[in-house]
Amino acid sequence: MEGAIHGERAAFERLYLRHAGYAMNLAVRIQGNATDVEDIVHDAFMKAHERLADLRDRGAFRSWLGAIVVRLVRTRLRRKRWMSALGLTPADPVDLDAISSDAAGPEVRAQLAQVYALLQLIPTEDRIAWTLRYVEHHRLEAVAELAGCSLATAKRRITRAQRFFQQHFVGEADGSGAAGGGT
Repeated sequence: MEGAIHGERAAFERLYLRHAGYAMNLAVRIQGNATDVEDIVHDAFMKAHERLADLRDRGAFRSWLGAIVVRLVRTRLRRKRWMSALGLTPADPVDLDAISSDAAGPEVRAQLAQVYALLQLIPTEDRIAWTLRYVEHHRLEAVAELAGCSLATAKRRITRAQRFFQQHFVGEADGSGAAGGGT
C-alpha cells in the first residue's frame, strides 16, 4: 500500500489485481448486468489512485474502494433512469449469466430475474442498500458505510425496499418468496 501511495506503479498494479474482482462483482450485482462494469471499475481505481494518500486506515482499502464503486454505480443508475424516463434509452436488461452461478437452476434464475426486474422499479438508494444487504450479504454497518449514509438511513432504505418486495414478489406456493429476509 505504501508503495502505491508514493507512486510506485507496480504496487498500485498489485492493489488492482487484488481488488478488481471484488469491485467488478459489486458493480455487476448492484446493476444487475455487466454493462460498462469495466469502465466503472477503471474509474473507481483512477479515483482511488488520485486520493490514495487521503485514506487514513490503510487496512480499509477494500471497503473504501467499494464505496467509490457504489457512488459510481449510483450515478450511472440515476442517469439511466432519467434517460429511460425521457425515452432516450431503454432500461438495461438483467444479465442472469453475470449475476447467477453456473449451478443455478431454472427456478432460481427465474427468481433472480424477478428480483432484478423489481429492483429497477424502486429508488436507486433503496436498490443499492437492499442489494448490499441481501445480495452482497454485508452487515448493516457496512451497508451504511458503502452507501455513504447513516445506519438509520440504511435501515430505512432496506426496509422500504423489503416492503416493496413483499408486496410485489411472486414467491413459491407457501408465499415465502425469495427476496431477502428480515433486517
